[in-house]
This record gives sequence, structure tokens and C-alpha cells, in this order.
Amino acid sequence: MPRGDLFPEIGPFETGFLPLPAGHVMYFEQSGNPRGRPVLFLHGGPGAGAGTVHRRFFDPAHWRVVIFDQRGAGRSRPLGSLADNTTPDLVNDIETLRRHLGIGRWLLFGGSWGSTLALAYAQAHPQTVTGAVLRGIFLGRRHEVDWFLNGVANVFPEAHAAFVGFLPDTERNDLLGSYLRRLNNPDPAIHMPAARAWSIYEGSCSTLLPSPDTVASFAQDRTALGLARIEAHFFAHDLFLPPGGLLAGMDRIAHLPADIIQGRYDMVCPARSAFDLAAAWPNARLTVVPDAGHSALEPGIRRVLVAAVDRFRNIV
Repeated sequence: MPRGDLFPEIGPFETGFLPLPAGHVMYFEQSGNPRGRPVLFLHGGPGAGAGTVHRRFFDPAHWRVVIFDQRGAGRSRPLGSLADNTTPDLVNDIETLRRHLGIGRWLLFGGSWGSTLALAYAQAHPQTVTGAVLRGIFLGRRHEVDWFLNGVANVFPEAHAAFVGFLPDTERNDLLGSYLRRLNNPDPAIHMPAARAWSIYEGSCSTLLPSPDTVASFAQDRTALGLARIEAHFFAHDLFLPPGGLLAGMDRIAHLPADIIQGRYDMVCPARSAFDLAAAWPNARLTVVPDAGHSALEPGIRRVLVAAVDRFRNIV
């Protein structure tokens, strides 16, 4: 897929590992301009991890780009660990990273679960946030999780059939519980096939048009294990969000500017949630991309994301 509208590939000017509670060690990196305006990239999942392409949404001459892998994900250690792995823990990790890097305030950039975590962090620490660019909105509500587990069958019946068909007949009446038991089994011969089945299902539904490259990236062992195990864990606990959910806390960040970008045909995080969030956020601007699904790398989505970040250049 040509990505000429993204910025050229760059390497980081700093990488590191930050010790965290419960034996976790966070991978983080900085790229772009060391004296530039700080922006924090929040990856999806939970558990998917970040990649080198994610640096390319930001003009490296202007932005100080901070990327990290959340607990149990990507290059953070130990991979797939669920110990003290909750949304409040991740919010605390972001604050730990901000203080470690000596950053006062930063722009938040996140899609899918990254949008969820961005909202949770901003509501907990609004004084540290200059604004947000959010994509493929996921608010962690029970009906959104149910859509992912069951509703997607209305649009991707073959992918859903493979997702369900991985399990024996006797385990299919509780998809989440059955997958979670297998994903938490210490034997790789049990948890890895389940992780691949879960992750391939998500990758297969993430683009408007079929993308073998996307599915292949989701099938890689490191991505599959972190994504599937941590995602199922979070789903089973209502994403560790407060009882009223994220919309109940919007008054804390109503003053912050935001761009919300949503693919019209996003089948992982349907557009309803983006509209609900925009309705609750007076300073947010909603852009619906008419020819896109869920992935940030679809042509229409990535162009709008790059443009949205550019609009925040001079917002203090």
C-alpha cells in the first residue's frame, strides 16, 4: 500500500526501558525534534503494541514524538502479562513516562483502544493535555464489545465463522470466556493458536477492502499474543472503566480541542461511538471518512489524521 502522504521513515533519537510496578518494564522511544512540541502516540488493542510506521504521522521537524508499548504489549516486558494490567495502571504509566521525560503538556494521538486510553488519561490529568487527535472511537461500552464478539458476523460472516469455528462446539456458547481460558493457559501449544485465531479475526475486519498484509501483521506471534490475551482480559472486565463510562467524565475535558476521525465503514469500532463522543465534546470536530474502515493506514484515514495533527501545530 503506497503511503506517500505519511512523512518519510525516521529512526528514534532515544529508546529506553522504564521499570514499572508488578514486574513490568515499559519500552518507549522518542523521534522527531527533541525540542519540538510533544505528542504522545497511544496504540490500539489493548495489547497490540506500536510500530515504526506510527512515527510517520508527525512532521519530524516540528513534533517531539513519544511512542511506548503498553503493559504486556509489543516490546514491553513480560509479553502478554496480565499482572496489574488495568486501565488505571496504564493511565499511571503514562504519567510516569511524562514525568520521566520532563514533558509539561502534550497532544494525545490514539485510535481504537488508543482513543479509549487517551480519553481515560485526559480525564484523569486534563492539565497535562493540549488536545487530542482520535480515530476509530471505542468507548468500551458493553454493546461495543458485544458487537466485536458477535455483531461483526453481519458484515464479515466468514471471518466470524472462523473465529467461532476455532473453538469446539461445546465452548461456543461463551466466546469470550472460552478464548480467555485458552489464552491464559501457560502452554504455548494451547494459547498461541487461540491468540492467532483471535488476532486474525480482528485483522480481517479492520480494512474496507481485503488486505492480506494487514492480516499477516496481526498473525505474527508477538502481536497476536499481546493483542488477544490482553484484549480478552480487558473485555472480561468492562475495560476497567468507571461505572458511568467515559462519556460521564467529559465535563473534565470539554474545554480541550479535539479532532475525531472515523471511517464510515469501520466494522471493528462502528461510527455510532464517534458520533456519541462528538455530541458530548463541545470543542471536538468530527470528520467521517466516506471510503474507509478501521485501520489508521487506509488512504483516506491516514490523510485526514496527518492533516488533523498539522492543525494542532500552534495550539498551546
